[in-house]
Amino acid sequence: MGFLNKLVRHKPVEMLQAEAGKRGDFRRVLGLWQLTAIGIGGIIGVGVFVLAGQQAALNAGPAVAISFLIAGIASAAAALCYAEFAGLIPVTGSAYTYGYAVLGELAAWLIGWDLLLEYALIVAVVAIGWSGYVQSFLSSVGINVPVWAQGAIGTGEGHVFNVIAAAVTLGVSALLTFRTEWGARFNTLVVAIKVAAVALVIGIGAFYVNPSNWAPFIPERITGADGVSHFGFSGVATAAAVVFFAVFGYDTLTTAAEESKNPQRDLPRAVLLSLAISMAMYLAVSLVLTGIAHYTTLNTDAPVADAFKGLGLHWVAVIISVSAVFGLISVLFAFMLGATRIWFALSRDGLLPGWFAHVHPRFGTPHRPTIVLGVFTALVAGLLPIEEVAKLVNIGVLSAFIVICSSVIILRRRKPELPRSFRTPLVPLIPLIGIGFSIWLLSELPAVTWKVFLVWVSLGMVIYLGYGMRHSKLEKL
Repeated sequence: MGFLNKLVRHKPVEMLQAEAGKRGDFRRVLGLWQLTAIGIGGIIGVGVFVLAGQQAALNAGPAVAISFLIAGIASAAAALCYAEFAGLIPVTGSAYTYGYAVLGELAAWLIGWDLLLEYALIVAVVAIGWSGYVQSFLSSVGINVPVWAQGAIGTGEGHVFNVIAAAVTLGVSALLTFRTEWGARFNTLVVAIKVAAVALVIGIGAFYVNPSNWAPFIPERITGADGVSHFGFSGVATAAAVVFFAVFGYDTLTTAAEESKNPQRDLPRAVLLSLAISMAMYLAVSLVLTGIAHYTTLNTDAPVADAFKGLGLHWVAVIISVSAVFGLISVLFAFMLGATRIWFALSRDGLLPGWFAHVHPRFGTPHRPTIVLGVFTALVAGLLPIEEVAKLVNIGVLSAFIVICSSVIILRRRKPELPRSFRTPLVPLIPLIGIGFSIWLLSELPAVTWKVFLVWVSLGMVIYLGYGMRHSKLEKL
C-alpha cells in the first residue's frame, strides 16, 4: 500500500457496524436518560450561571436570548449530524470514529488527537472555575484554604498550586475508573440537582420580572474607548459567538456508544433531547435574568446569584451557588468520559500504543487512559491560570463539527442505501449551516490559539508518521 493510500485508508461503515455487534470491551449499562444526563451535564454549566448575564451586560443586552437562539440553531445543525452518525455507527470514539469511516485515517487521527487535547483542557478549565466557587463558599462559612493552595503561580500573591482544582479532576477520574454505571448514576443525580436549580431560577424569577428591564430589547450600538462596538445586532452576533461554546457538550455522550444498552435507538434521541432541554433552559434563564435585573448590572462573577440578592432573595442565591458547585462536576464528568473513550478508540485502532486499549477486568472501564488523563488534567488545573487554558479549548471541537457535518454530506452521496435509524433533515442545507457557523467561529479565535493548535497538530503528525501509520490495525489487513 502506497504512502498516500495509507493516509486515506478508512474503515468501511459495514465493518464498524459488524464490530459494534461483536465487541465486548465494555459493559452495556447506560440507558436513554443516563446518556441524556451526560449530554445535559456537558452543556449546562457556565452558560447558565455566568455567560448569560455577562454577555447581556457586555454585548447583547436583553437580546442575549436571541444570541442563545442563534447559537442553538447553529449547534443544532451539528447535533442533527451527530445524531445520524450515532445511530449509524454505534462505536466509541465519536467524531474520530465517524471521520475514520468517511474521510480516512489521517483526518480521523488529527480530529481524535485534537479532541483529546480539547476535552482534557475543558476538564482543567472547569476544574479551575469550580475551585473558585468552592473557595468562595468555604470562606463564607469561615474556612480558609492556605494561600499557597488557592491557585496557580501568577494568580495571586503566594499562590503555588490550585489544590482543589487538582483534587476534583482526580476525583472524577476515580469515578470513571470504577464501574461506569456508578459514575453515571452520580452524574445523573448531579444533573438533576442542576436542572432543579435552573427550574427554581425560572419559576421564582418569573414572578419578579419587570418588563421595563427589557426595553430596549436590543440596546443602541455604541463604541467603547477600545474601539470595539457593543450592542446593536452586531453585539447580539458577538454574544452568539461567545455563548456558542456553552451549547455544545452533547457530543461527549456519543463517545459512550459501546456502553449504551441500545445505542442505535438511544444515542440519536439522547443527543437531540439533551440539546433541546438545555436550549429551553438557556432561553428561559436569559429572559428571566434580564427581566429581574437591568442588564447593565449583570457583569459579575455570579450574575444569577447576584440578581436574586438584589431582590432580597438571599436564600435563592445560596441555593444557586451551591447548585453551581455541584452542577459543574457533571461538566467534568462528561468531558473526562469523552477524552478517555477517544484515547481508548485511538489505541484500539493501533494509532496509539495498545497498552491503553485494555479495560479493567473487574470494573469494565478503560482505566489506563482514565488514570493518565486524571493526573494530566490535575497538573494543568493546579499549575496554570484559567485564562491561559481557556484560550485553547475551542479549535478541536469546532473542527470536529466541520468533520461531522461534511461527512454526513459525503456519506449520503457515497452510500445512500445504508440503513439509518435517524436521518438528518434537509441535507445538505443543515450540515452546511453547521460548517459555515463553525468556520466563522474559527476565524474569530485569537492568534495565540492557532499557534498552540499548530504545535499540537505538528506533534500529532510526528506521532502518526513515526508510530500510528505503521501500527494501525488497517496495516495488517
